[in-house]
Order: sequence, then structure tokens, then C-alpha cells
Amino acid sequence: MSRPIFEVIALTAQDAKAAQAGGADRLELVTDMAADGLTPTVAGFAAIRAAVDLPLRVMLRIQDGFTPGDLDELRARVAALRAEGAEEFVLGFLDQDGNVDLAAVRALAEAVAGCRWTFHRAIDHSADRAALRAAIAELPGLDTFLTAGAPAGVADGREVLTGELAKAGEPGYRQRILIGGGLREEHLAELRAEGFDAFHVGGAVRVAGWDSPVDVAKVARWRELIGS
Repeated sequence: MSRPIFEVIALTAQDAKAAQAGGADRLELVTDMAADGLTPTVAGFAAIRAAVDLPLRVMLRIQDGFTPGDLDELRARVAALRAEGAEEFVLGFLDQDGNVDLAAVRALAEAVAGCRWTFHRAIDHSADRAALRAAIAELPGLDTFLTAGAPAGVADGREVLTGELAKAGEPGYRQRILIGGGLREEHLAELRAEGFDAFHVGGAVRVAGWDSPVDVAKVARWRELIGS
């Protein structure tokens, strides 16, 4: 059985080093958690890239909420990050009605052509998550959905998550489910027993929320619970 994926949100090189030391497999790079995570600067990405040798998935998001904002700016950010060595990304956009903004997602998928990417928790806020999956399932590079199963988090989304895992391999459900959003230690044993194999945390591995750095011991505790 392959090692479960454990992804940790990193805002700084300090976070990244602690996450790697504690046993994380991959990092999601963001800035400004007051806006639920925006695209980091090129300098911020470069500092983290120099600090660790883990895979890095870089958030592509320039404003709060799930609408894309200026697509030209997003494309420019992608170009600059790729020039600095970014190879994996995280993105996801909805329109004003809560449907997937297919034009925006396609535009960014083209901008990151040749790279692997995650569609993030916009799926949990969409009007129709099955329709969203079907619409983007065949976009090149998409290999992961980051989801809690519900807007409020994993505790409310367990039934949805279980139902989607049961469809694994079907059209729209071939991508890995990366569970994140309100994920707590006490969820892990049952989720692992059900067959989930990828987990994502941010604040849970910090001592005092987003104002504190990633804590090595907390990461190591999660690594132990998730398994290796």
C-alpha cells in the first residue's frame, strides 16, 4: 500500500522547514490567510523552494471569494512563478451563481499546461458539485480535488466524501480526493479505514492559529496518525 499523502499549508520558509521536518509530503503555498489564502509572491515562492525539497503546490488566487478577478493578472502570476521553477498549482473558480467558471478554469489550466494541479475547496461552495466535476474532469493536469464535502467542513461533509470515494474511477471521479477543511485528528482513523489516502491541514499544525508558525511536533503527530 502506498504512503498516504499529507499536505501542509506553508506561508513562509520557516513553515516549510517545520512541515518537512515533521513528515509532510507536500506543501500548499499561500499568503494572506485573512482572505483564505492568496497567491504568494515570486520571492516568497523562491525562498520556500530554496528551503525544502518537497513538492510545492502554489495557490492561484488574487482576491477573496471564488470569482477569478483579472485573468490577465493571474496569467502573469503563473508565468512569473513558472519562470522561477513552480511546477504544481492549486486553483478553482465559480461564477456568481455558484457554478464552475469554466472559462476561467480553462484559461488557468492552459497557463499551467504541463503541470499538475488541484481544484480547491470552491467545489464545496458550488451549486452542483457533480456538475462541476463532470465539467472539468478531463482538463489536462487536474489530478486532485481538495474538499471537505461541505462548506462548513469535514464534520458536515462525511456522507458526501464517502459517496464520492465510492465512485472512484468513474468519469468525474478519477482524481484523488484530498480531504481538508475543518479536518481534525479524531476524524483520521475512520477516514483511513474507509480508504481515504490524502489529507490537508493548515491551522491544525500551528500552536496559536495563523499568527503562529507551523509546529514540527504537531506535524509529526498528524504524520503518525495518518500513517506512513
